[in-house]
Amino acid sequence: MEWRKFNGDKLILPLEEMVENAIMRETALGHRLKICIGSDSQVKGKITEFATVIVFLREKKGGFMYFNNEKTMAKMSLKERMIREVSSSVQLAYSLCPLLDKYNVELEVHADINTDPGFKSNVALKDAMGYILGMGFVFKAKPEAFASSCCADRKVQ
Repeated sequence: MEWRKFNGDKLILPLEEMVENAIMRETALGHRLKICIGSDSQVKGKITEFATVIVFLREKKGGFMYFNNEKTMAKMSLKERMIREVSSSVQLAYSLCPLLDKYNVELEVHADINTDPGFKSNVALKDAMGYILGMGFVFKAKPEAFASSCCADRKVQ
C-alpha cells in the first residue's frame, strides 16, 4: 500500500515510522495532537476507488494528512461499500494503536455515513457504529466526520 502526503509526495519510510516521526516532531514543537482516521469511496463506471486518510490535528494550529488509494472492480452494494470504508479505517486505527498509546495521542475513527435516515448511506450507520465502537474507538459520523467526508473525499474525486 502506497501512502502519500496531501501534496502527492510518497512517504519515504514505512507508515508507522512516518507517523511516529510526525508525532515526535509535533510534540517537540509543543503541539497537542489528535489523529482522525477516515475513508471514502467513489464508483466510477466499473471501478470503485477508495481513499483512506490519517489526519493529524494540531490543537488550534491546523493540521496535515497522509493518504492512500485503492481501486477495485468488485461489485458491491452501497452498504457493503460503506462497511468496507469503515473496515479500512478500523484496520489502520488498530495497527496504529500501540504507537498512539505510547505517545498518548487521541484517536477518532470517522465514517462517511449520514445520520439522517433520508440519505442512502444511513443504511450502514448501525453496523458501522457497532463495528467502530466495538473495537473501542471514538466514532464520528456526518456531519462531524470531516476526515472521511472532506479529507478522504478530496482524494477520490
